Amino acid sequence: MIENHEIDEERMVEEAYQHLIDTYLQSRHRKHTEIINKAFNFARQAHRGVKRLSGEPYIMHPIAVAQIACEEIGLGSTSICCALLHDVVEDTDYTVEDIRNIFGERIAQIVSGLTKISGGIFGDQASAQAESFKKLLLTMSEDIRVILIKISDRLHNMRTLGSQLPNKQYKIAGETLYIYAPLANRLGLNRVKEELEDLSFRYEHPEEYSQIKKRLASMEAHLHEIFEEFISPIREKLDAAGIKYHVKERIKSPYSIWNKMQKKHVTFEEVYDILAVRVIFTPEEGATNEQEIAECFQIYALASSIYKPHPERLRDWLSHPKANGYQALQSTLMGKHGRWIEVQIRSQRMDDMAEQGFAAHWKYKEGGRTAEDSENELDKWLGTIKEILDDPQPSAIDFLDAIKLNLYASEIFVVTPKGDFRTMPMGCTALDFAFSVHTFVGTHCMGVKVNHKLVPLSYELASGDQVEVLTSRDLKVQPEWLSFVTTGKARTKILSILRKHDRELQKRGEEMLSTFFQKNEMEFNSINVDKLCVLHNVKTREMLYVAVGKDEVVLGSQDVDVLKEISQGKRRWGRYLKFFTRKQKESLLDKKPKNASAEPKTDGAEAEMPAQKAPKQKVKKTPLLLNEETIGRYAMCPVCHPIPGDDVLGYQESDGRIVIHKRSCEVANKLKASFGNQIWAIKWDTHKKLFFQATIQIDGIDRIGVLHEITGVLSEQLNVNLPRLLIETRDGIFRGEIQLEVHDAEDLQSICKKLKKIDGIDAVVRIS
Repeated sequence: MIENHEIDEERMVEEAYQHLIDTYLQSRHRKHTEIINKAFNFARQAHRGVKRLSGEPYIMHPIAVAQIACEEIGLGSTSICCALLHDVVEDTDYTVEDIRNIFGERIAQIVSGLTKISGGIFGDQASAQAESFKKLLLTMSEDIRVILIKISDRLHNMRTLGSQLPNKQYKIAGETLYIYAPLANRLGLNRVKEELEDLSFRYEHPEEYSQIKKRLASMEAHLHEIFEEFISPIREKLDAAGIKYHVKERIKSPYSIWNKMQKKHVTFEEVYDILAVRVIFTPEEGATNEQEIAECFQIYALASSIYKPHPERLRDWLSHPKANGYQALQSTLMGKHGRWIEVQIRSQRMDDMAEQGFAAHWKYKEGGRTAEDSENELDKWLGTIKEILDDPQPSAIDFLDAIKLNLYASEIFVVTPKGDFRTMPMGCTALDFAFSVHTFVGTHCMGVKVNHKLVPLSYELASGDQVEVLTSRDLKVQPEWLSFVTTGKARTKILSILRKHDRELQKRGEEMLSTFFQKNEMEFNSINVDKLCVLHNVKTREMLYVAVGKDEVVLGSQDVDVLKEISQGKRRWGRYLKFFTRKQKESLLDKKPKNASAEPKTDGAEAEMPAQKAPKQKVKKTPLLLNEETIGRYAMCPVCHPIPGDDVLGYQESDGRIVIHKRSCEVANKLKASFGNQIWAIKWDTHKKLFFQATIQIDGIDRIGVLHEITGVLSEQLNVNLPRLLIETRDGIFRGEIQLEVHDAEDLQSICKKLKKIDGIDAVVRIS
């Protein structure tokens, strides 16, 4: 039996590898199968005997990654070799030097970039995820294939995520949604991006994913009827004009629908753009980019002669493609039955670019049929990534945030005084534009003119704005700039300059502290400095040095008295001690807190919940239960306010405390991408015995008695306690925020449904 099983596994591996070779031989690439065979045999031997969690031979994973890189992204023999070898250095005894000796420098460099690292790039806030990602980007800036292979690897890991434990699923899915899906989008890999998003959504919110999939399946036939009815008269016009074309109906992905429901606070029925139409034409042989653009507008003219276009929803990505190379003419037309339908018009080349990104760019570049703009935009983006990597980042989350800000999807075009077009992210400010021109221009920006009028640096730019930056050498970077810049480049540069300034202040503060200790005949050591940190409520020594350097903390007799009383132990604490909490007193006295994990804090206005000690690592296989007995051990995230019924996870902080977050929480998304090994799977088990606070927003038509009806439904019919209620009215419309005490999300959903039945209520949504 064992021998038969091994024979079956060998056959499975051979068949998978043969499929890879067949796919490669059918591609446009040169047929360098010898080097691929060499890489396959090497990787197969290196991983021999190792299994994946799914039970299949480990070599199946590198083969699958190579298949995706070849078939779905369009990469060639070098990339296929690197995909086959990508886990060898990390998981076996072979080194990068071995790969270099056998396969050469280029393959070794890419494999090294794909290999995870550990170390101290971020010091005390080290994150293995962020460090490995930084290494990946460093190599990517030299060879874009590194990130394309990594995306292939991530896609296969997501397709096989079901074999992982829940906490691992949340970590990998969160990291994918936060970093890898935006990266795929930035590189023009639309199909890959959508699949990564949907797979992440499936594991993070399985119930919502399942519901939306079922709703889409039940609507499929109806949507197809709408599509055929809408496209039929357009087909007649295109056929009469002699245009070679085909049409596609595009159904919005489950993740896109859910994301819109969350952001717009709408129901599934209120997502109007579930259906879109793509008209893809085949231009004449040898047609130029300009001729393809002209044909797009010809098709638009024919379609808009049948259906009225939305006046504000024409998107021209033809003359100025998106930064990822996307080209299309998009319009929203009013079909029959009062339904708006988006129509995307593009050539076959443009469609390939939209789906396969830069892999298609290389394909068409060989025929001289791509504009240089998309290649230049990629070079500019890689240049920006290099600048971010060159600046030291204080923490893993700051680093990932800076990178993520450069993965924007929505873009605008602004114009320089000389008439040059620049691509910028939607929502960017005038100061962001200044930094995009040059770091010197941004750091010395004193003002900006938009369309020849002076505007604040925080002014949000719109497509078509002409922007002129005014500079002054005397002007310095201001900390408040961080509150309104939106691009990674601007934020990174501002932080770098401010940190440099802080280092100078830190040095000054350290010298002032040294003088202070010397003058008062005390030792300038870490123990005494830490005691001053507690006294002045400062988290780190470095922050204390900066505060002293800025004169925000002025050292005086109080500091001397406290330090000497502590060190000499001659007198009682007196009046100073009453200002400290018990934990601070014990810290000052260099004593360990007794029963700190079981005794709540009594000083201050708000009691602190005891920290949950970290369960042993092996317990991570089972989700932690939140029930009436255990819930007091955990803290609830103050940003997302989770309640029973929400999809949640736990994040274990450095002090051992576990904080509960919604899986969709902005804070949790960053933590999953940076510190995924500290994520815990959590399950609710509360049995409707406890109450939790939630806040809903109600919009409706103002009329006499409507507030009485709302409170009547809540307090009289449903017996719900209302800790807070705010109502504002304007021009006959009202908006209310109501804080409720509920058992769980099911109760809250029931309350929202009942409130929606009140006459004049337009929308009831949960906001926290």
